[in-house]
Amino acid sequence: MIRCRIWLVVLWLTVATSLAPAVGFGAVIVDVDVAPPAPRLESIPPPRAGFVWAPGYWDWRGHNHVWVEGRWLPARSGYHWEPDRWLQHGPHWHHEVGHWAR
Repeated sequence: MIRCRIWLVVLWLTVATSLAPAVGFGAVIVDVDVAPPAPRLESIPPPRAGFVWAPGYWDWRGHNHVWVEGRWLPARSGYHWEPDRWLQHGPHWHHEVGHWAR
């Protein structure tokens, strides 16, 4: 009986830890006190069938902003791409990560 309970606990822990990354998935919230530089001007390549252009943006890398080049993303039917952006909240800046929206 005790072995059965131990086995069930081990099984439950195995399942719980394997699901943890899927359950815990979420965006990392970034708030900093340093305003991002002005967006860079990018040359947008000609349209590509089945793809959506995600413009470049400033990313926060620990101690400073780093430019991330624009890129092509596979299109998703019924969705549009909301690009990364920085929003000011008082003296702080909040990075809203790019995402797909209906």
